[in-house]
Amino acid sequence: MLKIGLTGNIGSGKTTVAKVFEVLGIPVFYADDAAKQIMVTDAELIEEVKRTFGNSAYSNGNQLNRKYLADIVFADENELTKLNALVHPAVFRAFDVWASKIKKVPYVVKEAAILFESGSYKMCDYSIMVSAPLDMRLGRVMKRDGITYEEAARREARQYPENEKAKLASYTITNDGHQLVIPQVLALHQQFL
Repeated sequence: MLKIGLTGNIGSGKTTVAKVFEVLGIPVFYADDAAKQIMVTDAELIEEVKRTFGNSAYSNGNQLNRKYLADIVFADENELTKLNALVHPAVFRAFDVWASKIKKVPYVVKEAAILFESGSYKMCDYSIMVSAPLDMRLGRVMKRDGITYEEAARREARQYPENEKAKLASYTITNDGHQLVIPQVLALHQQFL
């Protein structure tokens, strides 16, 4: 069974592309959702986070204190690196467990915003990057999240530039409003079959 990584910068439409793969019967692992889940269910990770950031990282047992943690990690790049070094291996483990339970499909998709940044693309047979023009992506994020252009641009600035991701990607799907996405996904689907 092939493992296909799917990524794209904020507002690129990677989740939309993932949904198309699901419609085709391909299981999709959503890494960001899994990370949120394991932050409150993986006992080993919870202990590591508490040890690294203090017991205040969690309240009422294993309820993640998101504001406390965000205030620390978004104020200091080194702290964010520490958190990622704890969370990424736990997400890798969760993906492996998830994929091992899936049978009778030619491939699975791992949708991850930071597929390249985390290094998890190295665990995939192929990677797909969803690409869209910057202004279009920022406009989508502003509309989706109800934020300003400046806030959307700050989020974008934290990610690898699209041109750097394109160098690492096996395939690119263009989601610019001119090229149809579904035929591009169908062509890749046929290749992966």
